[in-house]
Amino acid sequence: MLSKRLVSTAAICLVLAAGTAACGSATSDGKAGSAQKLDTGKLSAQDIEKQAKEALASATSLKMAGTVDTGDGAMELNLTMDNKSQCTGTMAMPGMGKFEIISDGKTSYVKPDTAFWTAVGGPNGAKAAELFKGRYLTGFESDPSMGSLTKVCNLADFSKKITDSRSSGDKVEKGSAGDVNGVKTFSLKSTDSKGEVTTLQIATEGKPYPVRIEHAGAKDGNGKIDFSEFDKPLTVQVPSADSTIDFTKFKDQLKTA
Repeated sequence: MLSKRLVSTAAICLVLAAGTAACGSATSDGKAGSAQKLDTGKLSAQDIEKQAKEALASATSLKMAGTVDTGDGAMELNLTMDNKSQCTGTMAMPGMGKFEIISDGKTSYVKPDTAFWTAVGGPNGAKAAELFKGRYLTGFESDPSMGSLTKVCNLADFSKKITDSRSSGDKVEKGSAGDVNGVKTFSLKSTDSKGEVTTLQIATEGKPYPVRIEHAGAKDGNGKIDFSEFDKPLTVQVPSADSTIDFTKFKDQLKTA
């Protein structure tokens, strides 16, 4: 049960991204973000979209934080990742608590809180919460279910899913100037065949990074994600050996908890 919950969370993280106006197929010409200021007056919506895609593809790291509607409530995420598959942050699901995730690019670690253990542990949930309190699960990369979670920390995979997902038939229009967390932006609005709207806020100074995605109209996937700390070096501190537990041993102990 735990593995299914974690994997579904990883999938939800990509749902919102799949609808963004930064989606579509394109290749970088190596010039993305070279301009110091985005000329939104002269550029078409498609040109702005292309520059945002290329800027995102060139990012070496970023932070994403926000909420996504899962149908049962709002899921919260706060993750920082880089192009070395390093990652650190937290995710929280409605009625199920929160878990921390850490990856140094080779090994991943997950530490659920008490509420999460209790919710996903079934009859042994309360016992599992006490038994594994404060400890990280690790060694699950080869597990067919849990292994999918590690892809959340893969910036290259994340960027590819964004740039490859949108339908070519979606309508993309220019929006207006704005401000997101102190960053000057310009918006693009993408409307799909179902009338669902995704608004992308793009930085107009420096590299034209997408700094906010808002999606509306879907039963699951409504939400807002902010992106920041582009290209900032990420330092990951992995848990000590005595604060971790191997996933295989965890499954065995959970059965007898």
